[in-house]
Amino acid sequence: MRSYARPVLAAATLLLAACAAVQSPDDAAVCAAYSSARSSVEVVADGTVTRLLGVQPGRVSPHEGFLLRLASGCTLVVRVEANTDFTGPIPLDVGERVLVKGEYEYYPLGGVIHWTHRDPRGRHEGGYIESRGRIYF
Repeated sequence: MRSYARPVLAAATLLLAACAAVQSPDDAAVCAAYSSARSSVEVVADGTVTRLLGVQPGRVSPHEGFLLRLASGCTLVVRVEANTDFTGPIPLDVGERVLVKGEYEYYPLGGVIHWTHRDPRGRHEGGYIESRGRIYF
C-alpha cells in the first residue's frame, strides 16, 4: 500500500464510523437529567439553535458554544460546547435544527452538553454535532 493511502484509508474509516454512530434523539433523557439534577449522563438531543456564543478559549483548547432549545420532552434550553481542535468551526445559524450527542452536565440554568467530539485517547464515549447533513466529531 502506498504511503499516502494509509492516512486516507484511516480518515475514511473514521468518517464511516461516525456516520454509522448517528443515533435517534431522546430529548426526554435530557429533561429527566435536568429535573433530577443529574450529571455525567450520555444523551442524544435535537432542537433549534437559539443563540450563538462564539469561540472561547478553554482550559486546554478553544470551544465553540451555542444554546439549543430541545425539540420535544420539555421546553429546556441547554448550552452546547464543541472542542474546535477536533470539530473545526461549525457553521450554524440561529433557528437551525441540529442533532447533538454528548455528555450532559447539570446546572440550574439548563445545563450543558459537552464531549460533542471524539476522544482520541479512547477513554470517553465520543459525541458529535450533526448540522445540515454533515457530522462534526
